[in-house]
This record gives sequence, structure tokens and C-alpha cells, in this order.
Amino acid sequence: MNAYASVALQAFPSQEDLVTANAGLVKRIACHLAARLPASVEMDDLVQAGMLGLLEAAATFDPARGASFETWAGIRIRGAMLDEVRKLDWTPRSVHRKVREVAEAMRAIEARTGRAAEGREIAAHLGISLDDYHAILRDASASRLFSLDEALEDGEQRLPAAAAADGAPEQALAQAQFARRLAEAVLRLPERERLVLSLYYEREMNLKEIGAVLEVTESRVCQIHGQALVRLRSMLEA
Repeated sequence: MNAYASVALQAFPSQEDLVTANAGLVKRIACHLAARLPASVEMDDLVQAGMLGLLEAAATFDPARGASFETWAGIRIRGAMLDEVRKLDWTPRSVHRKVREVAEAMRAIEARTGRAAEGREIAAHLGISLDDYHAILRDASASRLFSLDEALEDGEQRLPAAAAADGAPEQALAQAQFARRLAEAVLRLPERERLVLSLYYEREMNLKEIGAVLEVTESRVCQIHGQALVRLRSMLEA
């Protein structure tokens, strides 16, 4: 082995060293996700899935790509945790059905009026009380959180890299196109809904903190958040 090769090997830690040095990253990401998921999702399950993601990241990391290992590992860890949440399938089918009905009502009202549908209009269209409508929004806020969280925070940078690792470039293209459509849809949201998403996903504020900023209750922020998510679904399905 020549001197150059020896120096090159010393410059890059071993897989074992990468895993050991970044084990704390798994716990940080798990805590961040757990705060946004139902209590039925166990922290230990997230951490276990995240460690598998970290091991995969250490095995597939290529310094020549230019990204730091922490960035690469964070993407793989987060993806592994989200996959684990999806496997749990904790969202009742009735929630998905009601969210679809709300999204369809939004599209119908907005096609008729040419403006964003309001909560009272949607409730009246569905023939339900405003309290029942708000209950659907609370369920939507929880059940759709992790999938939008992944798309909004990771965006196009994550999707092609993950798909390339799996050998599916056509999936990368489709997912990147979805990420662009999602970003465009966010810009079309009513200002208050767009602000709540920005504070929640980009600033990583919780609902109580957002409520203090907007001077409304935590419950009201949850309603706005849920309505924003359903409106995004309505736009993307249209």
C-alpha cells in the first residue's frame, strides 16, 4: 500500500466508527418524529428502525457524492422510521374515507365559488356539524402527518438519492415530480394555512408555540393544520 492510499484510508472512518459516532442522531430524529405521531407509536420501535437505517447508511455512504455522512445518514434513518410507522397502519379506514369526502367537498365548493372553501361551507356541504368537521381535521392532522412531513422536509434531494440506491430511476422521477407539485400546491394555500405549515415543518414549532404566535388556541392550530393537509390532498388529487 502506497502512502497516498494509506492517508486516504485514514481520512474516512470505518463503518463501525460511523455507526458509533452517529448513534445519537438516531435518538434525536426519533424524538422529533415521536412528538408528531400518536402515542401508540413506540419510541423503541422508531429507534430500532432508525438504527437499521444508520447501518444501511454506513454501508452505502460514498464520500465522493459530496454530502456529509450526517446528512446522508439522517435521510436514511428518517426513511427507515417512516417505513416502520407505515407498517403499523394505525389509521382507521374511516379516517381515510372521511378525509376523502372533505377533499371532494373542498373541490366542489372551490370550483363553484372560485376561492378557498371555508370550514362552515364544507361542513354544510357534507351535512355535518362544525364540531364533527373539526374532529375530522384533527384526525387528518395526525394520520397524514408523517407522509407530508417527509415530502416537505426532504423534498427532491431525498427522493432521487433513495430511488437510485434501490435501482429505480423511474420511481425517482415520479417522486421528484410529486415533490414539485406539492411545493406548488403549498404556495396556493390560504395565507394562514401556509403560515402554520411553515412554522410547523420548517421552524419545527409545536402546536402550542404556533398558537402563541397566531394568538389562537392549540386546538385551533390543529384545525388549521388539518385543513391545510386536506386542502393539499384536494389540490394534488385534482
